[in-house]
Amino acid sequence: MATVPIEISARHIHITEADWSALFGDAKIVSDHAISQPGQFVATRRATLRGLKGEYAKVGVVGPFRPYTQVELAASEARHLGIAPPVTDSGKLDKAVAITIVGPKGELVRDAAIIQKRHLHCHPDDAKKHGFKDGQLVSAVISGLRGARLDNVTIRVNKDYSFRLHLDIDEGNACGVTPGMTAEVVT
Repeated sequence: MATVPIEISARHIHITEADWSALFGDAKIVSDHAISQPGQFVATRRATLRGLKGEYAKVGVVGPFRPYTQVELAASEARHLGIAPPVTDSGKLDKAVAITIVGPKGELVRDAAIIQKRHLHCHPDDAKKHGFKDGQLVSAVISGLRGARLDNVTIRVNKDYSFRLHLDIDEGNACGVTPGMTAEVVT
């Protein structure tokens, strides 16, 4: 059994360089602060997400640029916006739903909104140590007053990852996750 730190993934945007320019003009993408995955950061500039029923202002944009624009939400956030995105893996946007992204220089409508599947980022060294394979489904057991067993956690192995379990805000709140908590991975 492996013990993994838990992180809550807040709503955020991954973005292409072209879409960044459409939203922020000639402003450079600059790091406000690093996040746990090596080389990734939350940019100083923020955007607004707008749906059919509501919006969220000051949403974090995660850099560096990606080859696709993707908006990650929790189910409750999607309901607030009045949209129904699919639960899927990062980068699987074939069923993503339309969302409006607003910046100081413009706005875009993109089929980019998803609810990301719960997943475990895993460096190849950690995968080898624990016997994990990329794409493998495991369970995560969270202890505590509101502890739970979460099934269908996808292992994602990449040399640029650090060992972390990512849950969205709804899942984290439902399980009573607080900073510093860990989960036990069950295969």
